[in-house]
Amino acid sequence: MEKPHVATGFSLGVSEDRNRRWRRTMEDSYNYVTSFNNIPGQGYFAIFDGHAGKATAEWCGNNFHSVLADCLNRHDYQKKSIPEILNLAFLQVDQRVNENVGKFSGCTAVVAYVAVKNDKRSLYIGNVGDARAVLMRDGRAERLTYDHKGSDAQEAKRITDLGGFVLNNRVNGVLAVTRSLGDSVMKEFVVGNPYTTETELGPLDEFMILACDGLWDVCEDQDAVDLIKDIQDPLEASKTLLQHALSKCSTDNLSIMVVRFK
Repeated sequence: MEKPHVATGFSLGVSEDRNRRWRRTMEDSYNYVTSFNNIPGQGYFAIFDGHAGKATAEWCGNNFHSVLADCLNRHDYQKKSIPEILNLAFLQVDQRVNENVGKFSGCTAVVAYVAVKNDKRSLYIGNVGDARAVLMRDGRAERLTYDHKGSDAQEAKRITDLGGFVLNNRVNGVLAVTRSLGDSVMKEFVVGNPYTTETELGPLDEFMILACDGLWDVCEDQDAVDLIKDIQDPLEASKTLLQHALSKCSTDNLSIMVVRFK
């Protein structure tokens, strides 16, 4: 992306880097759709961080938005809330990837859906694993996701209650994240149910950052917000965060999306 993408209600920029000093391949994927579901001002934004190959992340990058749109269109909002529908979309994607590419690979995911209703916009976030969404509200960073890691006591208890174990902060001594899409051989413990949040957007909400753990391993939420809060160009902002992560010796692939609300 050589210039920021501008659409009704949004401007956004994406920066990515394989981080060749540490990684031989790029296993991340991303996608965004403005005027999502054919409604101006709505938006879909997502980052998928693959492991054991890029296949699952790539499939999700190409298809998750279609699955979500289908779920939104099939379910009556009066019967199911949007967070419930987002959960259904994650589980449907998880099932589909596990029937093919998910047998050999997996990915973490952070998915943001901006919905418009009665001239109001609401931000819905779903995530599995440690990809993260951070909103800047009145200058402060607000995390809208949950890091599903083996080091998390709540997640570790869930896994041990199911008969698994956590060794060296890894599920059954293998996987560092406790929720993902794909990873079918570990699906009994590494589930695809997302953590979801719902936020009504207002004038104090200027932008959000979606990024894989390559950024968050070396940058605190508030530090990320402070680095770019005065940069109006979202593409330049995403580049600034990427260069910061590289300078802090991130050892992972990097995918960073900055979405400004306007």
